[in-house]
Amino acid sequence: MSAIANRYEFVLLFDVTNGNPNGDPDAGNLPRLDPETNQGLVTDVCLKRKIRNYVALEKEEDVGYAIYMQEKSVLNNQHKKAYEALDIKPEPKKLPKDEAKARELTRWMCQNFFDVRTFGAVMTTEVNSGQVRGPVQMAFASSIDPVVPMEVSITRMAVTNERDLEKERTMGRKHIIPYGLYRAHGYISAKLAERTGFSEDDLELLWRSLVNMFEHDRSAARGEMSSRKLIVFKHDHPMGNAPAHVLFDSVKVERVEGEEDTPARHYSDYRVFIDAEALPAGVNVEEKL
Repeated sequence: MSAIANRYEFVLLFDVTNGNPNGDPDAGNLPRLDPETNQGLVTDVCLKRKIRNYVALEKEEDVGYAIYMQEKSVLNNQHKKAYEALDIKPEPKKLPKDEAKARELTRWMCQNFFDVRTFGAVMTTEVNSGQVRGPVQMAFASSIDPVVPMEVSITRMAVTNERDLEKERTMGRKHIIPYGLYRAHGYISAKLAERTGFSEDDLELLWRSLVNMFEHDRSAARGEMSSRKLIVFKHDHPMGNAPAHVLFDSVKVERVEGEEDTPARHYSDYRVFIDAEALPAGVNVEEKL
């Protein structure tokens, strides 16, 4: 299938209730915070991981939808698959001198790994498969309002060894945010999609991933997380008809419930709307969720 022909931007709103959406390993796994505003943060890497996990679950063994960056994968072995498929002998840290073969290796990686043709990858390891700029990029998500992480004590009732039976119960701690609504921005380039082969089918799979990625990512640490709104801007021209920030500024999120200066506790405490008059010509908007 041919690559997408339009540029897109999107706004994703998701929330967390009594969970840790993205722990910071440098801060004892506390929920990530902007130290100046106390707004919660979720990294782009975290969101891309959830997209990859969703695609792996939906597509499983489907050809062309393997995941390049996965837990405990050896990247050199991923690259070797391209060399073996194309019957090319790898040279340490070098691409083939024949430029056509080098391009073919990188193209094979794009065709077979969903996340390579979507997000791009630097594959210049010992077994070199080139590098790819991906058409889909995401920014950090930040909470609409400041959040206050809580530390909750927990108790383990079981023990590991028989010799520990008479010892006191083991105490532990977990960090949660009572409630937070987060907003993330994303960008999709039609011109970069031409280079990687990111197709309309891939685009629809991306939308499904953004809508459903939390439904298959449940854990005790993350509490209740849900995608709440996915707003997509589609440009008529592949180079775009308006700057991205103009489109993002047209999406407003406001408090509507609860007393002033009190923390939000539900998605219904907010109102989300699009300022249609602010949309430039040549841009269409669609709510996927």
